[in-house]
Amino acid sequence: MKTLLNTDTTNASYAIIRVVLGLVILPHGLQKLFGAFDGAGFGPTMQYFTEDVGLPWVLGFLVIIAETLGMIFLIAGILTRLVSASLIVIMLGAAAQHYENGFFMNWFGNQPGEGIEFFLLTIGMAFVVTRYGAGKWSADGWLVKEAGQGERSAVAA
Repeated sequence: MKTLLNTDTTNASYAIIRVVLGLVILPHGLQKLFGAFDGAGFGPTMQYFTEDVGLPWVLGFLVIIAETLGMIFLIAGILTRLVSASLIVIMLGAAAQHYENGFFMNWFGNQPGEGIEFFLLTIGMAFVVTRYGAGKWSADGWLVKEAGQGERSAVAA
């Protein structure tokens, strides 16, 4: 468990990537779960995932939870590697759904849908966080530090 939580608690760069990634993806999760930001909400999103995309309901549910609760965890630095790794899987699936639309986002409405550039950026950021951990100002770092101090005091005693 310590390896899963381990991170460089002095590195602010990892923390910045982690927090920005969480803040960018969280509104997408809130759209799916609550219908916030002109989103469809839980029912229509689950219907889209299960009927249009063909996902089993449990995977659709996990995507919605990962993009909401998972992003809150990511921002706080809780189970950071697990959450960011799951985000990589979600974004690979999203990119597979959108690859026919090309690379670029649909800024001007002149293509059938969004391209994959957003998903690739998200995957890149999530890979850094998965590889290097939460960084500075994270619950993961605090837990590992506390566990490490507890082990040292037990050895010293």
